[in-house]
Amino acid sequence: MVMLTMFAILLLVLGVAWFDGGREEQRMIVEPVELPERNS
Repeated sequence: MVMLTMFAILLLVLGVAWFDGGREEQRMIVEPVELPERNS
C-alpha cells in the first residue's frame, strides 16, 4: 500500500513537471556572461 501511494505521488509530480515545463518558451542567451578566470 505504501509503495502504491509513493508511485502515485511520483506520477503526479512528474506529470505536473512535464505539463508545466512544456509551457515555458526557451530563451536564447544573447549576451555571454564573463566568467572569472581561475589561477591554478
